[in-house]
Amino acid sequence: MDRNAVGGAPVAETAPPVHPAIAPLSFLLGKWKGEGEGGFPTINSFKYGEELNFSHSGKPVIAYTQRTWKLASGEPMHAESGYWRLKPDGSIEVVIAQSTGIVEVQKGTFHTANKTVKLQSELVGNASKVKEITRVFEVADSNLSYVVQMATYLNNLQPHLKALLKKI
Repeated sequence: MDRNAVGGAPVAETAPPVHPAIAPLSFLLGKWKGEGEGGFPTINSFKYGEELNFSHSGKPVIAYTQRTWKLASGEPMHAESGYWRLKPDGSIEVVIAQSTGIVEVQKGTFHTANKTVKLQSELVGNASKVKEITRVFEVADSNLSYVVQMATYLNNLQPHLKALLKKI
């Protein structure tokens, strides 16, 4: 919030209009919060709290941030951020930088009527073990759910994370 010049009272910032290029994904825009669970053959199963934020500045790109924490203690676990861009051919490109140092370049598809996005990694950079990541997002009944699958050099593609979030 900005403070106006008269009296210093808070003034709510208004979001710019959604750029027409990202309008098909406007169902994602906003803050989402909830819980998820994860696992993989090489790690113990775990549960976490999460907040996702899909925002825009009026330009033809969606900014994405994510953070997770341990449910019991609130201790931070993971964070990532990136950008989502729709292509003229109807596909989507996503770049994500993770707090672990891994960088993902993903391409995929979206379906506005079904409110779904499916992403497949084209590149997983700076990862000594991870070779592939897929992400599927879906908005239904005012909830955002997702499933992340991962493959390593020792394990084929399989479920890693899933969460259910509500818009806040």
